[in-house]
Amino acid sequence: MKYISEIVINLPREEVIKKLDNPENMKHWQRGLINYKLTDGTPGKEGAKMELEYQMGKRTMSMTETIIKNEFPHEFHAQYDAKGVQNIQKNYFQELPDGTTKWVSESEFKFAGFGMKLMAFVMPGAFKKQSMKYLNDFKNFTENGVSVEGL
Repeated sequence: MKYISEIVINLPREEVIKKLDNPENMKHWQRGLINYKLTDGTPGKEGAKMELEYQMGKRTMSMTETIIKNEFPHEFHAQYDAKGVQNIQKNYFQELPDGTTKWVSESEFKFAGFGMKLMAFVMPGAFKKQSMKYLNDFKNFTENGVSVEGL
């Protein structure tokens, strides 16, 4: 399953990247994030791996982020692996003439096992909705300082 999400953030690209490139800020725009830790490589560099842990309702979910390409401020690509699903994110950041930043995120999900494939087939909108929630929460955090930590 592939789709594209995009949002315009009312800040210059340099400020957007500064907020995005700081792992301490993830808790402010990634709902449910309870822990993260570098497990391999140099933070922010290609090949670096980070373990991410989320609380989603009554269950805990872990995933591994692997940086595929980091050419900030223009683009950042990463692969996320969790049980039964792999997500490749290609993120592009364009500075617009009015001083705002357009963030375009290309998502590709690959599913293993019948259950995950069925869920993706039945509920593709849930994945798109979650992607937009992250983008909107990041926008709200960067523009207004509103954090989703603890929500």
